[in-house]
Amino acid sequence: MFASLAAIVFGFALLLDFLNTNLGAPDLFNAQTLSLIGFLLLALHLAGFGHGRGRWYRGRRPGRG
Repeated sequence: MFASLAAIVFGFALLLDFLNTNLGAPDLFNAQTLSLIGFLLLALHLAGFGHGRGRWYRGRRPGRG
C-alpha cells in the first residue's frame, strides 16, 4: 500500500520537476518535498507497515501437535 502511494508521489514530483511549476507555494509543494514524502512512504513499506495482514498464520499454527 505504501509502495503504491510512494510511486504516485514520485510520479507527481517528477511531473512537477519536468513542468518546472511550484503550485503557487514554492516552499510547500516542490519536487524536493514530494521526493522526501515518497522516501518516507517507501521506508514505511520496507519496514513492514501497511501490509494489512496482522499476525495470521496460513495452514497449521506453530506449536500445535
